Amino acid sequence: MDVVPDVDHLSAHDNPVPDVLDSANSNPKALQPRLHLIDEQQKFSETLSTYIARDWGLGDAGFNYNVAAVFGSQSTGKSTLLNRLFGTSFDVMSETARMQTTKGIWISKGRNMKVLIMDVEGTDGRERGEDQDFERKSALFSMATSEVLIVNLWEHQVGLYNGANMGLLKTVFEVNLQLFGGNRGKEKTLLLFVIRDHVGATPLANLSNTLRADLERIWHGLSKPEGLEDCKITDYFDFMFTTLPHKLLQPEKFETEVDNLRLRFSDPSDPNYVFQPQYSRRVPVDGLHIYAGGIWDKIMTNKDLDLPTQQELLAQYRCDEIANAAFATFQEKIKEFRQPIETGNIVENLGPKMNEIRGAAIKSFDKDASRYHAEVYKRKRADMLNKANHMLEAYFLGQLKNLHKKAVNMFSTNLQQALRADGAEFSVAVAAAKKEALDYFLQGAKAIKLGETEWSYDEEQYQLEQGLQEFATAQREKELNKMLTNLEKNLRNELDEPVGLALNNPGPGMWGRVITIYQRTVEEAEQLLQKKARTFDLNEKEQAELTVNLRRQAWVLLTKKVQEESVDGMMLLKLRNRFEEKFRYDDHGLPRVWKPDDDIDTPFRKARDETVELVPLFAKINTMDPVKGEKFELEPSDDFDFDQSLKVLSESRQQEITTKFKRESDAFYLEAKRSVVSTQAKIPYWVGIALIILGWNEFIAVIKNPLYLMVTAMVGVPMAVMWYLEMLGLVETIARSVFDQGYKIAMDKLRENMDKGREDRPPQYQRQPQQYPSLSNKPSRTDSYKEESGIELSSMEKKSQ
Repeated sequence: MDVVPDVDHLSAHDNPVPDVLDSANSNPKALQPRLHLIDEQQKFSETLSTYIARDWGLGDAGFNYNVAAVFGSQSTGKSTLLNRLFGTSFDVMSETARMQTTKGIWISKGRNMKVLIMDVEGTDGRERGEDQDFERKSALFSMATSEVLIVNLWEHQVGLYNGANMGLLKTVFEVNLQLFGGNRGKEKTLLLFVIRDHVGATPLANLSNTLRADLERIWHGLSKPEGLEDCKITDYFDFMFTTLPHKLLQPEKFETEVDNLRLRFSDPSDPNYVFQPQYSRRVPVDGLHIYAGGIWDKIMTNKDLDLPTQQELLAQYRCDEIANAAFATFQEKIKEFRQPIETGNIVENLGPKMNEIRGAAIKSFDKDASRYHAEVYKRKRADMLNKANHMLEAYFLGQLKNLHKKAVNMFSTNLQQALRADGAEFSVAVAAAKKEALDYFLQGAKAIKLGETEWSYDEEQYQLEQGLQEFATAQREKELNKMLTNLEKNLRNELDEPVGLALNNPGPGMWGRVITIYQRTVEEAEQLLQKKARTFDLNEKEQAELTVNLRRQAWVLLTKKVQEESVDGMMLLKLRNRFEEKFRYDDHGLPRVWKPDDDIDTPFRKARDETVELVPLFAKINTMDPVKGEKFELEPSDDFDFDQSLKVLSESRQQEITTKFKRESDAFYLEAKRSVVSTQAKIPYWVGIALIILGWNEFIAVIKNPLYLMVTAMVGVPMAVMWYLEMLGLVETIARSVFDQGYKIAMDKLRENMDKGREDRPPQYQRQPQQYPSLSNKPSRTDSYKEESGIELSSMEKKSQ
């Protein structure tokens, strides 16, 4: 940053600025300090506010100040003109060197004036050559921040496109519309055209008309933003034109015209005074550094000012051609990857192959394009690399997708195989299968990731891990269900027989035995469940839930077994067995043989009453734990009602079972009575003695005759045995039943033969069936006896029938 302080503090050979003289004051000590506002590296100065307040004395000026700038081609005397007009100290070009003097943008204050003047680097300089980037940016900056923009040009440049900077103005106008088009009609800038070295051959009016026409023409050719298509150049700019004589050929006239021109900037009463209110930016001087800095930042970020040079245009054209040729070969080579990847296959060595093909394409591009403009070459190379990476990324993602599927299948297969082994632990099997699947995926993913790319497989890896976890969770549910199913089978096996035996021996301690069986079975099942659950990595809450469900399931199995044992048939069998045990057997467990003098009614009544008392015992499960001496309970749930599960027999079923049992017990009572009656109907002893005396001859005849002896042995001995065992009554009953059944079968066969014979006769010989009474309607002896006695036969009689 080059700052020139007040000359009062400089020695003769320390002063870096030349003595600038004007007609108003020739004292060099009156020159103002200057600031390099924007340097050659296009950096905006941070000390503008300090210069405004300390060096230029404008800290309290508020809005009472003005800003002007000069714009024009290099070496047209812009700095000299500013020094003559405002008494500034800008560097001027040496008449003998003819080289660039002003670099960047300098700013200073006019002597005895509250005017800030910016000296802008000249355009079309040989130092920058075709690089017009800064020229466009500096011109736009000076136009946006200044109230008056002095356009300095030679008379012979009027009518020229590039000489009069019309091309540069077109670019500046176009970007100015895009950036500041919203200020239409609110802020204007005065363009003061100072035509230098005017010899008078062409009148000023003609020169101004030419410049106006050129400006109007380039304005109409602008690409205007949406909504500003109908805007005019006069909406944003006013124009003023003046001339100056030749500085060397007409020095006195030049100085006179400069003095007259100075009045336009210093004397408000001058009719051509330039600092009119409509041009003011209404920015207080203490905020000017922020305002100007913001405009420069906005200009620096605008890409429309970065227009290419001729070398850049050539480089762009040739680099595009070279890139297209190299890319066509690149596309042809990578086609081979499409079909296998799209069909779900894993392409072996895909990463090295893609890297080789991409490297060959870049190498081909570098060979022919590296000799063109370096910046364009680098940019086009980066574009081609990005384009190639974008196309290869599709194969990268496709391969990742196939690796994902393969890893999932590998995980599933390995897990299933591991779980089939004896003693396999689920958590260990899952961890091993998951590690192998993830290692396979990561190895494949790393192999296809290319350098100089931002490709990432993190998301696919995350999705794979989530998928494996979900699969493992689902598989865990299946294995858990399988384990619980096996536990349920074990519970059923452990409960069925013991509970059945306990219920077949009813009594006061029956339910206590059942609860003890349940507690013991559940305890063993819980130990097995905890052992198995550790292999599934279940947390405490999950284990607690499984334990609770196990207890409920065991209780459900228990209640099902109780219900099976409590159906009517099973209940009657249990009651009949208990009744027979009490009625037909004595206290020593021996069968009772009823004698005529025995009391049958009392044992019968006692046995039946004790048996009937068992029915209410079966009605509801008693959950009293005989070991702990407290009620056993389970927590209910939405689909499990513990209290309801305790109910076994309803009141109506109890009544029905009791009634049925009493009817069956009557048959036992009748049988006992019959046995006593058959015992009482014995033949007197004297009859036997008489038969022996009277039948002695016959007895001797039978003994002597082998045939009679054999027949007597075959018939008499069984009869004697049955008589001795008091089974004659039973044999008589069986014989009578057999006779009745045979009689019934014979009558049925006879009726069928008679019916068949009637069907075979002609119709006139057939008799009506009602003329013959049905033989089947004849009641049997057993039926008649049942009707007379009003009771059912014993089980033995039923079997005989």
